[in-house]
Amino acid sequence: MKPKSKIRSDAGLERYTEIAQLAGGLAHEIKNPLSTIRLNIELLAEDLEEIDAPQGRRALRKIDVVKRECRRLEELLNDFLGFASAHRLELQPSDANVAIREVIELFRPQAAESKIEVIEYLASDLPSVLLDRRSFHRALFNLVLNAQQAMPDGGELVLRTRSGGSEIAVDLIDTGCGVDADTLGHLFDAFFSTKKGGSGLGLATVRKIIEAHNGRIAVQSELNYGTQFTIILPSLPRLPQSDG
Repeated sequence: MKPKSKIRSDAGLERYTEIAQLAGGLAHEIKNPLSTIRLNIELLAEDLEEIDAPQGRRALRKIDVVKRECRRLEELLNDFLGFASAHRLELQPSDANVAIREVIELFRPQAAESKIEVIEYLASDLPSVLLDRRSFHRALFNLVLNAQQAMPDGGELVLRTRSGGSEIAVDLIDTGCGVDADTLGHLFDAFFSTKKGGSGLGLATVRKIIEAHNGRIAVQSELNYGTQFTIILPSLPRLPQSDG
């Protein structure tokens, strides 16, 4: 006979899974009519642009507000769906350095525009890890963009890998504005955001992705000095060297 606490735990997990599935389905259902609304609003705006009168211009300004809010809702729904699906992974033995270099190369043009120097210290003897390349890329790029937003006047972003024991670590260190202790404690909370108009799901999704890789993520920050995110992932055992 199962202990009562175990039964309650299983029931709670089933309930959570059911609610998550319902929420994900609802988000999908909302996206379709929302896209139709946005499309028709854009068509209406095109018709009103032909009316050169104060009423037409006032209507266009109101339509611009509706279009902006539709885009914001679509972005929020996309972020939510990304958060809801972050646990579904296809893990393959991978070189984390390769994944990091892909993110760096993708980010370099934005870094140059933002006057951010990207510095990499990638360990040459890094053991392999199990990665879902697509979701891991997404998590890393989210952290890189987070660093960019923290350095509006430029700065440095260091990406570093290191290994120890049965784990590897990936550090992302920026010289940005940092955050205070109260904010630091909520950075990974769903729907918590320090950015105006932000969904508050970016870092929550990052943590969910890393935990789905059987890893963990930590953050250190000091106001006006910068922030360091550290991802820890279990490494795969190295194959024994052949004597022949």
